[in-house]
Amino acid sequence: MKNKTVLITGANSGIGKATAMDLASKGAHIVMVCRNKEKAEIAKKEIIEKTKNNTIDIIIADISSLNDVRRAAKEFSQNHSKLDVLINNAGLIFGQRENSVDGIEATFATNHLGHFLLTHLLLDTIKNTAKARIIHLSSVAHTMAKPNWDDIENKKKYDFARVYAEAKLYTLMFSNELAKRLEGTGITSNAVHPGLVGSNFGKTSKNWYEYVIMLVQPFLISNEKGAETSIHLASSSEVENISGKYFAKKKITNPSSTSQDKESWKKLWEISEKMAGLASRS
Repeated sequence: MKNKTVLITGANSGIGKATAMDLASKGAHIVMVCRNKEKAEIAKKEIIEKTKNNTIDIIIADISSLNDVRRAAKEFSQNHSKLDVLINNAGLIFGQRENSVDGIEATFATNHLGHFLLTHLLLDTIKNTAKARIIHLSSVAHTMAKPNWDDIENKKKYDFARVYAEAKLYTLMFSNELAKRLEGTGITSNAVHPGLVGSNFGKTSKNWYEYVIMLVQPFLISNEKGAETSIHLASSSEVENISGKYFAKKKITNPSSTSQDKESWKKLWEISEKMAGLASRS
Protein backbone atom coordinates (compact mmCIF):
# COMPACT_ATOMS: atom_id res chain seq x y z
CA MET A 1 0.00 0.00 0.00
CA LYS A 2 3.02 2.31 0.02
CA ASN A 3 2.34 5.54 -1.89
CA LYS A 4 -1.30 4.58 -2.40
CA THR A 5 -4.01 7.07 -1.44
CA VAL A 6 -6.97 5.76 0.56
CA LEU A 7 -10.04 7.80 1.50
CA ILE A 8 -12.14 6.40 4.36
CA THR A 9 -15.40 7.91 5.59
CA GLY A 10 -16.15 7.63 9.29
CA ALA A 11 -12.47 7.00 9.99
CA ASN A 12 -12.14 8.40 13.50
CA SER A 13 -13.79 5.47 15.32
CA GLY A 14 -14.93 1.88 15.04
CA ILE A 15 -14.25 -0.15 11.91
CA GLY A 16 -13.19 2.96 9.98
CA LYS A 17 -10.45 3.80 12.46
CA ALA A 18 -9.24 0.18 12.60
CA THR A 19 -9.13 0.13 8.79
CA ALA A 20 -7.21 3.40 8.68
CA MET A 21 -4.76 2.16 11.32
CA ASP A 22 -3.97 -1.04 9.44
CA LEU A 23 -3.63 0.53 6.00
CA ALA A 24 -1.47 3.33 7.46
CA SER A 25 0.80 0.67 8.94
CA LYS A 26 1.13 -0.73 5.41
CA GLY A 27 2.35 2.68 4.18
CA ALA A 28 -0.83 4.11 2.65
CA HIS A 29 -1.60 7.81 2.53
CA ILE A 30 -4.82 7.98 4.53
CA VAL A 31 -7.50 10.64 4.08
CA MET A 32 -9.99 10.54 6.95
CA VAL A 33 -13.44 12.00 6.29
CA CYS A 34 -15.00 12.67 9.70
CA ARG A 35 -17.86 14.70 11.19
CA ASN A 36 -16.13 15.78 14.40
CA LYS A 37 -12.85 17.71 14.14
CA GLU A 38 -11.74 17.07 17.72
CA LYS A 39 -12.32 13.31 17.53
CA ALA A 40 -10.67 13.20 14.11
CA GLU A 41 -7.54 14.95 15.39
CA ILE A 42 -7.29 12.54 18.35
CA ALA A 43 -7.63 9.54 16.03
CA LYS A 44 -5.09 10.98 13.60
CA LYS A 45 -2.56 11.48 16.39
CA GLU A 46 -3.04 7.91 17.60
CA ILE A 47 -2.65 6.48 14.09
CA ILE A 48 0.56 8.43 13.52
CA GLU A 49 1.98 7.40 16.89
CA LYS A 50 1.22 3.71 16.38
CA THR A 51 2.13 3.38 12.70
CA LYS A 52 4.90 6.01 12.39
CA ASN A 53 3.13 7.10 9.20
CA ASN A 54 2.79 10.88 8.96
CA THR A 55 0.81 10.91 5.72
CA ILE A 56 -2.60 11.19 7.40
CA ASP A 57 -5.01 13.93 6.30
CA ILE A 58 -8.40 14.97 7.65
CA ILE A 59 -11.43 16.33 5.80
CA ILE A 60 -14.27 17.44 8.06
CA ALA A 61 -17.65 16.58 6.58
CA ASP A 62 -20.98 15.06 7.56
CA ILE A 63 -21.74 12.39 4.97
CA SER A 64 -25.48 12.93 5.46
CA SER A 65 -25.12 16.53 4.23
CA LEU A 66 -25.01 16.85 0.45
CA ASN A 67 -23.28 20.23 0.67
CA ASP A 68 -20.64 18.78 3.02
CA VAL A 69 -20.08 15.91 0.61
CA ARG A 70 -19.62 18.29 -2.31
CA ARG A 71 -17.17 20.39 -0.32
CA ALA A 72 -15.26 17.29 0.83
CA ALA A 73 -14.97 15.96 -2.72
CA LYS A 74 -13.76 19.35 -3.95
CA GLU A 75 -11.19 19.59 -1.15
CA PHE A 76 -9.90 16.12 -1.91
CA SER A 77 -9.69 16.68 -5.66
CA GLN A 78 -7.83 19.97 -5.20
CA ASN A 79 -5.12 18.23 -3.17
CA HIS A 80 -4.91 14.80 -4.79
CA SER A 81 -4.51 13.71 -8.39
CA LYS A 82 -5.32 10.04 -7.71
CA LEU A 83 -7.42 7.86 -5.42
CA ASP A 84 -6.40 4.23 -5.19
CA VAL A 85 -9.03 3.12 -2.68
CA LEU A 86 -12.35 4.68 -1.66
CA ILE A 87 -13.94 3.06 1.40
CA ASN A 88 -17.54 4.16 1.97
CA ASN A 89 -17.52 3.15 5.62
CA ALA A 90 -19.55 5.71 7.61
CA GLY A 91 -22.90 4.53 8.87
CA LEU A 92 -25.47 5.22 11.56
CA ILE A 93 -28.75 3.80 12.80
CA PHE A 94 -31.48 6.07 14.17
CA GLY A 95 -34.03 4.75 16.63
CA GLN A 96 -36.52 7.45 15.70
CA ARG A 97 -37.06 9.04 12.32
CA GLU A 98 -34.80 12.03 11.82
CA ASN A 99 -34.05 14.21 8.82
CA SER A 100 -30.67 15.28 7.51
CA VAL A 101 -29.92 18.98 6.99
CA ASP A 102 -31.30 18.49 3.47
CA GLY A 103 -34.62 17.19 4.82
CA ILE A 104 -33.83 13.60 3.76
CA GLU A 105 -34.43 10.67 6.12
CA ALA A 106 -31.14 10.38 8.04
CA THR A 107 -30.51 6.62 7.81
CA PHE A 108 -30.89 6.71 4.02
CA ALA A 109 -28.86 9.91 3.74
CA THR A 110 -25.97 8.68 5.90
CA ASN A 111 -25.67 5.06 4.81
CA HIS A 112 -26.48 5.43 1.12
CA LEU A 113 -27.13 8.79 -0.49
CA GLY A 114 -24.08 10.67 0.84
CA HIS A 115 -21.77 7.89 -0.32
CA PHE A 116 -23.56 7.71 -3.66
CA LEU A 117 -22.84 11.41 -4.23
CA LEU A 118 -19.28 11.24 -2.89
CA THR A 119 -18.42 8.34 -5.17
CA HIS A 120 -19.83 10.15 -8.20
CA LEU A 121 -17.92 13.34 -7.44
CA LEU A 122 -14.64 11.42 -7.02
CA LEU A 123 -15.06 9.19 -10.08
CA ASP A 124 -12.91 11.34 -12.38
CA THR A 125 -10.05 11.17 -9.89
CA ILE A 126 -10.61 7.45 -9.39
CA LYS A 127 -10.51 6.89 -13.15
CA ASN A 128 -7.10 8.60 -13.25
CA THR A 129 -5.79 5.84 -10.97
CA ALA A 130 -4.72 2.45 -12.25
CA LYS A 131 -6.67 -0.47 -10.75
CA ALA A 132 -8.56 1.67 -8.23
CA ARG A 133 -10.90 0.01 -5.78
CA ILE A 134 -14.22 1.11 -4.27
CA ILE A 135 -15.46 -0.63 -1.12
CA HIS A 136 -18.93 -0.21 0.37
CA LEU A 137 -19.88 -1.22 3.92
CA SER A 138 -23.14 -3.12 3.67
CA SER A 139 -24.42 -5.67 6.19
CA VAL A 140 -26.04 -9.08 6.46
CA ALA A 141 -29.07 -7.04 7.55
CA HIS A 142 -29.71 -6.45 3.83
CA THR A 143 -31.10 -9.99 3.61
CA MET A 144 -34.10 -8.89 5.69
CA ALA A 145 -35.08 -6.04 3.37
CA LYS A 146 -36.80 -5.31 0.11
CA PRO A 147 -36.74 -1.97 -1.75
CA ASN A 148 -39.35 0.41 -0.40
CA TRP A 149 -40.04 2.21 -3.66
CA ASP A 150 -43.38 3.68 -2.57
CA ASP A 151 -41.88 5.32 0.51
CA ILE A 152 -38.09 5.25 0.19
CA GLU A 153 -37.68 7.82 2.98
CA ASN A 154 -40.11 5.96 5.26
CA LYS A 155 -42.35 8.95 5.89
CA LYS A 156 -45.48 6.85 6.37
CA LYS A 157 -44.16 4.25 8.78
CA TYR A 158 -40.77 4.11 10.49
CA ASP A 159 -39.18 1.04 12.04
CA PHE A 160 -35.50 1.61 12.67
CA ALA A 161 -34.39 -2.01 12.11
CA ARG A 162 -36.26 -2.29 8.81
CA VAL A 163 -35.05 1.13 7.65
CA TYR A 164 -31.45 0.25 8.46
CA ALA A 165 -31.78 -3.08 6.61
CA GLU A 166 -33.19 -1.24 3.58
CA ALA A 167 -30.27 1.23 3.63
CA LYS A 168 -27.76 -1.62 3.63
CA LEU A 169 -29.66 -3.26 0.77
CA TYR A 170 -29.39 -0.01 -1.18
CA THR A 171 -25.66 0.08 -0.43
CA LEU A 172 -25.21 -3.37 -1.93
CA MET A 173 -27.39 -2.58 -4.94
CA PHE A 174 -25.41 0.62 -5.57
CA SER A 175 -22.15 -1.33 -5.40
CA ASN A 176 -23.46 -3.83 -7.94
CA GLU A 177 -24.75 -1.23 -10.40
CA LEU A 178 -21.53 0.76 -10.07
CA ALA A 179 -19.49 -2.37 -10.84
CA LYS A 180 -21.62 -2.97 -13.92
CA ARG A 181 -21.12 0.60 -15.15
CA LEU A 182 -17.37 0.45 -14.52
CA GLU A 183 -16.81 -2.77 -16.47
CA GLY A 184 -13.71 -2.48 -18.64
CA THR A 185 -12.18 0.41 -16.69
CA GLY A 186 -10.07 -1.68 -14.31
CA ILE A 187 -11.90 -0.12 -11.35
CA THR A 188 -13.59 -2.54 -8.96
CA SER A 189 -16.63 -2.04 -6.74
CA ASN A 190 -17.46 -4.53 -3.99
CA ALA A 191 -19.64 -4.62 -0.87
CA VAL A 192 -18.73 -5.93 2.58
CA HIS A 193 -20.44 -7.44 5.59
CA PRO A 194 -17.97 -6.67 8.39
CA GLY A 195 -19.57 -8.97 10.96
CA LEU A 196 -21.32 -8.13 14.22
CA VAL A 197 -18.90 -5.60 15.63
CA GLY A 198 -18.68 -4.23 19.18
CA SER A 199 -18.12 -0.59 18.21
CA ASN A 200 -20.01 2.59 19.13
CA PHE A 201 -22.47 1.79 16.37
CA GLY A 202 -26.07 1.90 17.51
CA LYS A 203 -25.45 4.37 20.32
CA THR A 204 -27.52 6.95 18.41
CA SER A 205 -30.61 4.74 18.36
CA LYS A 206 -32.09 6.23 21.56
CA ASN A 207 -34.27 3.21 22.27
CA TRP A 208 -34.15 -0.45 23.22
CA TYR A 209 -31.65 -1.29 20.46
CA GLU A 210 -28.93 0.45 22.47
CA TYR A 211 -29.66 -1.81 25.43
CA VAL A 212 -29.61 -4.90 23.21
CA ILE A 213 -26.16 -3.86 21.98
CA MET A 214 -24.99 -3.52 25.59
CA LEU A 215 -26.28 -7.00 26.46
CA VAL A 216 -24.66 -8.75 23.51
CA GLN A 217 -21.43 -6.73 23.68
CA PRO A 218 -19.37 -9.64 25.09
CA PHE A 219 -20.27 -11.75 22.06
CA LEU A 220 -19.42 -9.18 19.38
CA ILE A 221 -16.17 -9.12 17.43
CA SER A 222 -13.58 -6.36 17.76
CA ASN A 223 -13.28 -3.39 15.42
CA GLU A 224 -10.00 -4.84 14.19
CA LYS A 225 -11.68 -8.13 13.30
CA GLY A 226 -14.56 -6.27 11.68
CA ALA A 227 -12.13 -4.28 9.54
CA GLU A 228 -10.36 -7.34 8.13
CA THR A 229 -12.54 -7.75 5.04
CA SER A 230 -12.33 -4.06 4.11
CA ILE A 231 -8.55 -4.21 4.54
CA HIS A 232 -8.40 -7.37 2.42
CA LEU A 233 -10.37 -5.75 -0.41
CA ALA A 234 -8.23 -2.60 -0.20
CA SER A 235 -4.84 -4.26 -0.20
CA SER A 236 -4.82 -7.86 -1.40
CA SER A 237 -3.61 -8.75 -4.88
CA GLU A 238 -6.02 -11.71 -4.79
CA VAL A 239 -9.03 -9.46 -5.39
CA GLU A 240 -7.65 -6.82 -7.76
CA ASN A 241 -9.77 -8.05 -10.67
CA ILE A 242 -12.90 -9.03 -8.73
CA SER A 243 -15.86 -6.67 -8.94
CA GLY A 244 -19.58 -6.64 -8.23
CA LYS A 245 -19.35 -9.12 -5.35
CA TYR A 246 -20.41 -9.28 -1.72
CA PHE A 247 -17.73 -10.28 0.79
CA ALA A 248 -17.80 -11.54 4.38
CA LYS A 249 -14.84 -12.94 6.33
CA LYS A 250 -12.62 -12.06 3.35
CA LYS A 251 -14.51 -14.42 1.06
CA ILE A 252 -17.16 -13.95 -1.64
CA THR A 253 -20.54 -14.64 -0.04
CA ASN A 254 -24.00 -15.08 -1.50
CA PRO A 255 -26.17 -11.96 -0.99
CA SER A 256 -29.96 -12.01 -0.97
CA SER A 257 -31.75 -12.75 -4.24
CA THR A 258 -33.52 -9.39 -3.85
CA SER A 259 -30.19 -7.56 -4.03
CA GLN A 260 -29.41 -9.16 -7.39
CA ASP A 261 -32.30 -7.67 -9.36
CA LYS A 262 -30.64 -5.54 -12.04
CA GLU A 263 -33.77 -3.51 -12.74
CA SER A 264 -33.82 -2.50 -9.09
CA TRP A 265 -30.16 -1.46 -9.30
CA LYS A 266 -31.01 0.89 -12.15
CA LYS A 267 -34.13 2.23 -10.46
CA LEU A 268 -32.23 3.00 -7.24
CA TRP A 269 -29.49 4.70 -9.26
CA GLU A 270 -31.98 6.98 -10.99
CA ILE A 271 -33.78 7.84 -7.73
CA SER A 272 -30.45 8.55 -6.02
CA GLU A 273 -29.27 10.77 -8.88
CA LYS A 274 -32.39 12.88 -8.57
CA MET A 275 -32.20 13.13 -4.78
CA ALA A 276 -28.50 14.00 -4.85
CA GLY A 277 -29.04 16.68 -7.49
CA LEU A 278 -26.93 14.99 -10.15
CA ALA A 279 -27.56 15.26 -13.86
CA SER A 280 -28.48 11.84 -15.18
CA ARG A 281 -25.53 9.80 -16.47
CA SER A 282 -27.65 6.79 -17.40
